[in-house]
Amino acid sequence: MTGYDAVLAEAARRLAEAGLPSPRVDAELLAAHAAGVERGAVRRAALMAEPMPGEVRRRFEELVDERRARIPLQHLTGTAAFRTLTVEVGPGVFVPRPETELIVDLVASLSPEARRIVDLCAGSAALTISLAAELPGTEVYGVELSEQALAWARRNAAANAGRIGAAGSSLHLLAGDALTQDHPGSPLRTALAGAQADAVVSNPPYIAEGQEPLDPEVRDHDPELALYGGGEDGLRIPAGVTRAAAALLVPGGVFICEHGSGQGAAMRALLGRHGFTGITTHQDLAGRDRFTAGRSAPDASHPSALRTRRAGAGVPTARPAGQGQNQQGRRTPSHE
Repeated sequence: MTGYDAVLAEAARRLAEAGLPSPRVDAELLAAHAAGVERGAVRRAALMAEPMPGEVRRRFEELVDERRARIPLQHLTGTAAFRTLTVEVGPGVFVPRPETELIVDLVASLSPEARRIVDLCAGSAALTISLAAELPGTEVYGVELSEQALAWARRNAAANAGRIGAAGSSLHLLAGDALTQDHPGSPLRTALAGAQADAVVSNPPYIAEGQEPLDPEVRDHDPELALYGGGEDGLRIPAGVTRAAAALLVPGGVFICEHGSGQGAAMRALLGRHGFTGITTHQDLAGRDRFTAGRSAPDASHPSALRTRRAGAGVPTARPAGQGQNQQGRRTPSHE
């Protein structure tokens, strides 16, 4: 039997020829999946020149061939890393990106006393679950339109129910169009039972009409519903999400929306038209504009507005979480 080190080296060479940006990391993760072990065990086996069992090698080489065809790594392993989570993903759901992890840090720093948080366009629920698990004592509501994505979200929520409960939080996943959840009688309005949200977050689709993602993994495998924002600027859906957020928030509540690197100015104008104040655009892990945040119009008589002002009116720069990079070992391209 050929050793792990030689097999991995050959696989990395073939993956590099196919244009993969992190061939050695992909090879190690695929070998770990084929062997049913952690990546660390594969690296140790390569270091010790241990032989790779024939059955593992056959499965591994099949996976390498699929990865060379630009099947997403996460679809092949069935999981994606997001902060401290490992969530299940596959066809029909958008693969969560490391950039989106920073939304949790923004919520924690901008609205540390938030107790009721809404995630519009929840997808796999990676962000929704992270908010509930990392921000103790919160009620988190995730809204998703796609039935396929919602199935993945519910599976991930069930797998992480213990962590959410240990944080003293609750999580509610709702089927529905994010753009109509501010309407009377909508699933979210019904679940909130007359209450308002302290924070609303969203990673909506935002690719413009006529544009096409360069990465085959995104273009050919992420669902179109999660990619294209509508209109020549890609902001039809983000505009609807912003409008809904303005109606759902308490006075002085926080809205954070992810967007494309060239959409910061348009998003700031959009939030301004909907009455948000303290509007600021923040960068992702690569220093590109990625999030715009603001506060809903304050009402001096509302107790939540007083609490929000005590927490600070500005939006501090988020610190890089980086957990997804550490677990996956590479950055995943954003859907712009």
